[in-house]
Amino acid sequence: MGGSQVLQSSPSLQGKTLQKQALEVAGAYQYVLTFIFMGLFFTLLMVYLLFTSLWAFSVLYLVWLYLDWDTPNRGGRRYMWMRNWTIWKHQRDYFPIKLVKTAELPPDRNYVLSSHPHGIMANGIFCNFCTDSNNFSQLFPGLRPHLATLAGLFCLPVFREYIMFHGLCSVSRQSLDFILSQPQLGQAVVILIGGAQEALYAVPGEHCVVLRRRKGFVRLALRHGASLVPVYSFGENDIFKLKTFAEDSWQHLCQVTFKKLMGFSPCIFWGRGLFSANSWGLLPFAVPITTVVGHPIPVPRCLSPTEEQVDHYHALYMRALEQLFEDHKESYGVPASTRLTFL
Repeated sequence: MGGSQVLQSSPSLQGKTLQKQALEVAGAYQYVLTFIFMGLFFTLLMVYLLFTSLWAFSVLYLVWLYLDWDTPNRGGRRYMWMRNWTIWKHQRDYFPIKLVKTAELPPDRNYVLSSHPHGIMANGIFCNFCTDSNNFSQLFPGLRPHLATLAGLFCLPVFREYIMFHGLCSVSRQSLDFILSQPQLGQAVVILIGGAQEALYAVPGEHCVVLRRRKGFVRLALRHGASLVPVYSFGENDIFKLKTFAEDSWQHLCQVTFKKLMGFSPCIFWGRGLFSANSWGLLPFAVPITTVVGHPIPVPRCLSPTEEQVDHYHALYMRALEQLFEDHKESYGVPASTRLTFL
């Protein structure tokens, strides 16, 4: 396919009614609140109900959790009606978020969509791959996206159901091998390669990706003969401000240690206020996010890839990602002098 293709039906930024603006704010804000508080809220609720006359609800859910424990490692449980919720279109329009296609991804094979950067909450990736608000199913017909996330999130009551309904699955090896081993081709595993570590570098105006020593996704692609596809979300790092610490500081050491123990990084971040752009709060800044899906890199199937093979395709991938960034950066507001930094 020559050139980029964008399929996005959001209304113009000009002339929005107050009602439309309010709905967009609600769409963006509910994502943040859900991301931060939903798992904790329902965990505490389940514990609280155990000591009330409604204890049976908690017990029944715990039984369900035990019986359903392995579902996140077996492709999850998605519902298209939730991926098509209108609230996701309002969230899309708030920034706005766009999805750009630069090459065909035929559904006669599987893919590992390696995404960068993580940002604070991966707003662009969730909007484009966990909802159909930007018409992913029309841009890439026949592909079935699975966003891989921390296995620990599937231990949180109710929240685990919510994220599975949107197509999320565990990032464990068992989970990804299961998806890419399905007889039906067109499986597209989406992995945020830098993960929680990369969130510590989500500084507005900077483009740092944690990739140099991340090679598990290449081994995954080689084991299944799945094509590697670089994905970059311009603007993802710009929707929140982040407090950073020097790498030799005790604060940074605490962040890294916490991340090793819990799987995610505690970040000090802030956006704008809910009712005023001049105050701070948890509402993201309305900065455009554009997720660009690059050209696929064919990868042979090798059940036991050697380190030389892994290093070869890892180097190919890094060059392809850098080229994708260079080809599109100026179109999406990044100065020509800016370079992608590999950590």
